[in-house]
Amino acid sequence: MNDIIKILQQNARISNTALGEMLGITAEEAAAQIENLEKSGVIKGYSVIVDDDLYDKSTVYATIELKVTPQRDCGFDDIAKTIMMYDEVESVSLMSSGAYDLAVEVKGNNLKDVAFFVSERLATIDGILSTSTHFILKKYKEKGIFIDCEEHDERGLC
Repeated sequence: MNDIIKILQQNARISNTALGEMLGITAEEAAAQIENLEKSGVIKGYSVIVDDDLYDKSTVYATIELKVTPQRDCGFDDIAKTIMMYDEVESVSLMSSGAYDLAVEVKGNNLKDVAFFVSERLATIDGILSTSTHFILKKYKEKGIFIDCEEHDERGLC
């Protein structure tokens, strides 16, 4: 199971035939394993990694650190669930220790959109004590994939 996950994380579009060859199983067995992983909830979905410099240069990403007061009987879960419902939010993570509790990654059309989202939506949620916004200037690697490469070899390395 670990091998199939690693392969799919690098190339979710790989054919069942190629996947089977890599794992020493049939295409049908590969398809069945993927279906089992999806049904059991191990695989939550598939996504495309985009080079925004080539696709849409105006897109802005930011990581927002949130200091939060945990809620009785649910800790940070209710606040996290509220935050993750916004379209701008790409991910929400609970952090183990440090100066903040939740890390929120957001995407906007420009700096003002992200600033408005933080000041008018996030900061106004009950239980959020403070925010700290860090704009991402450039992505070099995302989900194990190199973003900013001049030349590619067949292994996917720069």
